[in-house]
Amino acid sequence: MRAADPVEDPHGYQEFVLSYLGDDDPAEVQQKTPAILRELGGRAGDEVRTRPAEGEWSVLECIGHITGAEIVSTARYRWIVAQDEPTLVPYDQNLWVERLRANDADPEEVLDLFESLRRANVRMWAGSSEEERARIGMHEERGPESFELCFRLIAGHDRVHAEQAARTLDAIRTR
Repeated sequence: MRAADPVEDPHGYQEFVLSYLGDDDPAEVQQKTPAILRELGGRAGDEVRTRPAEGEWSVLECIGHITGAEIVSTARYRWIVAQDEPTLVPYDQNLWVERLRANDADPEEVLDLFESLRRANVRMWAGSSEEERARIGMHEERGPESFELCFRLIAGHDRVHAEQAARTLDAIRTR
């Protein structure tokens, strides 16, 4: 299945990302992601910043993007639970990777930040009630999104971009 454009087809994008989660527990998936990213970064070694082709992300940029999504989700979860139907602002993933210089970052610092945020977010999820999980924010492109939907999306998103990082690593090793 090919990724739908999140701006042109926001609901197709949601379906695509959720297809990577399936019926799996989103908290369990999210708890495994830090180890997967550390393993990918470690396997990449000195090639962690190598792009497989022009316009494609390196392993570090994939990890940086997953971390950027965690930063955004950290805020979104809290806005949704604490406020009444807050606006959820979209962001351009390519601009975040480029302008925030993901490929220049220290891989260890990026992973440490990701792990810290992820622990806090999984802990928040574990302590949330059904009512809190059902609360919604209004995504400017996709419409209403509950805390539960956002949490599930991030679990699928982890898998999408971890798979991308693995493909990147394979591509740079086979050239």
